Amino acid sequence: MSFFIKKKVIAAAVNKGDLKRKSNADDGKGRSKKFNKRMNEEISSDSENESGAPHRKQENEDDEIEETPQEKKLRLAKQYLDQLREEEDKTAENETFEADLIAGRLQDDVLEQKGKLQRMIAKELIAPDSSEIRLLRGHKLSVTCLVISPDEKYIFSASKDCSIIKWEVESGKKVHKIAGGRKGTEDRHVGHTAHILCMAISSDGKYLASGDMNKLIMIWDPMTCKHLYKFTGHKDAVSGLAFRRGTHTLYSASHDRSIKVWSVEENAYVETLFGHQDNITGLDCLSRERCVTAGGRDRTVRVWKIAEESQLVFNGHEGSIDCIQLINEEHMVTGGDDGTISIWTVNKKRPVSTVKQAHGSHGNTGLEQPYWVSSVAALHNSDIVASGSHNSAVQLWKCGQGFRGLEPLFSVPMAGFVNSLKFSNSGKFIVAGVGQEHRLGRWWRIKEARNGLYIIPLKRQAQEQVVVQ
Repeated sequence: MSFFIKKKVIAAAVNKGDLKRKSNADDGKGRSKKFNKRMNEEISSDSENESGAPHRKQENEDDEIEETPQEKKLRLAKQYLDQLREEEDKTAENETFEADLIAGRLQDDVLEQKGKLQRMIAKELIAPDSSEIRLLRGHKLSVTCLVISPDEKYIFSASKDCSIIKWEVESGKKVHKIAGGRKGTEDRHVGHTAHILCMAISSDGKYLASGDMNKLIMIWDPMTCKHLYKFTGHKDAVSGLAFRRGTHTLYSASHDRSIKVWSVEENAYVETLFGHQDNITGLDCLSRERCVTAGGRDRTVRVWKIAEESQLVFNGHEGSIDCIQLINEEHMVTGGDDGTISIWTVNKKRPVSTVKQAHGSHGNTGLEQPYWVSSVAALHNSDIVASGSHNSAVQLWKCGQGFRGLEPLFSVPMAGFVNSLKFSNSGKFIVAGVGQEHRLGRWWRIKEARNGLYIIPLKRQAQEQVVVQ
């Protein structure tokens, strides 16, 4: 029965109850007398003390007993009608809320694709206390790279000891370790036998990729850590890996100056791209069919448009560009051995913002050298970036509106080379991979550093603000 039919039946019951009550009005004098007597008793009860409580309880029971069937039917009908109206109002409110939520998400997706979504949350961050930072140790040599699973439950780290470790975020315990092998055991060992330089995980958490100095790319099942495929084709060390978001397309960069495209799901090679004039040191991509790379000592940043088979070249650093990370589809951050951090937009050939000697300098007076920026990270579609060096600190930065300008937020003390930085998707924590040596070489060795992962919580004190550029 529909709501409107129910409503008519209830209205009829109400009218019937009214007519019945009217017909009984003339012969209901006895009830009226009782009612007047009860009203007089209730008025006089205001002056009674607590000892009159049992008497009032008896009166209430009499009131309930004296309700006629017609009055009860009328009362229940009204309650049922009010309940139906409330349910109808709640249903309408839920439908409106869901529609607004879906519309908001679609708008955010469109702005994200255009690179115009910037969540202003930097000013709400609170510097963590040193007691809240956790250190996970398990690698024998320097940690070179890491990734966080999409559900933020696990961290995968790799090292110069050729091993891969799967960690549980909540407990900090090792879930699985893929041991590294010795040089010369490539034919019988399942895993890497050379320094691992890069890792990537697909956005659905189905595939994990790792690249090493033996020119190999290994594909793993992140759940079981079982080896699936091995990709060969690069002629030098594999230095960068990234999955295109929402797909199983994998981009790889190498010291052989080339970029290769792979279809992991089909276990197939797709194509090779050329353009850099020196070792490629870093690579990243998001949802678009394009990727960005850092060209090391050719001092260029390049945006590769895969479908159009074209590339954009950007210049700005004075030294080797060692790391790169996309902030959104239109902006990226880079760091190099000139100690500079730069923010770029795909619409300009030069950086829109630059900070020189971002981590300070070291050396004797007159011979100072900047601390190399060995890693950068960005919380996607926000105004927060982070950088790491070997000056015993991870630095967090606030991007200005429109990504113009960089302001230091706070630093987190950390001894050693910060070779890798990753934000969790929710922005609740950032993970730093630290070692005694730089991931690409052995120029220095910091003996007091501990090879491991630092999990740094990021707390907020208020709600974030969204700005459309």
